Amino acid sequence: MPEGDTILRTARSLSAWLDGREVTAARSRTVKAPLERVVGRRVVEVEARAKHLLIRFEGGDVLHTHMQMTGSWHRYKQGEPWRKPAWRAAAVLEAGDHVAVCFDAPVVELLTERETDTHRAIAGLGPDVLRPPIDVDEVRRRATTRPPDTTIGDLLLDQQVVSGIGNIWRCEVLFARRVHPHTPIGELPAEELDALVTEAGRLMSAGRGERWVYGRARRPCRRCGTPVAIERAGEQARHVYWCPGCQRRRVSPST
Repeated sequence: MPEGDTILRTARSLSAWLDGREVTAARSRTVKAPLERVVGRRVVEVEARAKHLLIRFEGGDVLHTHMQMTGSWHRYKQGEPWRKPAWRAAAVLEAGDHVAVCFDAPVVELLTERETDTHRAIAGLGPDVLRPPIDVDEVRRRATTRPPDTTIGDLLLDQQVVSGIGNIWRCEVLFARRVHPHTPIGELPAEELDALVTEAGRLMSAGRGERWVYGRARRPCRRCGTPVAIERAGEQARHVYWCPGCQRRRVSPST
């Protein structure tokens, strides 16, 4: 699933491609996105909101896409061959010789601004780690609404607590801070949660870089040489990677 940094780069790319241009043709394969409605209107803004991408048009319509595990946006010049077959195009926007195609996205819908503001998946998002300064106090507040035995690995993927972090960066930031992914949030100092969220934003803003644990199962840790561990965890059963040597479970003092 594309993470917040990928969607932000996509938004910037599409913004440079479409902003201020009049839509000359548009189509979608879903009834939830009657894109013919925006033909003749200009693109006002392309915005990344955590893992959601919003394209705003004159008149107040908003194209909302969410890539989940399969989707991606491409840019083409008019007449240029597409890198994927046309039947996989979930939405197509043409602005003269500029074409933007969304392939395979499970969520494609045309909303009004009011619907966008009240959309369950968008309106409830926690602070975005890629929109500094991160409101760590609000992240803390939202974290307290979760059971104390919720693991920090699961919490970092909870978009209603803190948004934009996906599986890659939750693994990398936990390694960077030497925090075991199974640590219950009830045992995690508030200052450590602040540091994890802040570090996630820093790492994601810096770009891809070198992977320390993600995708390196059973290979030696780059820091200490211990084989990197892997398992499926959480409601989504996503793979989590960590170093048992660098990320030891903290044992709470007995009372």
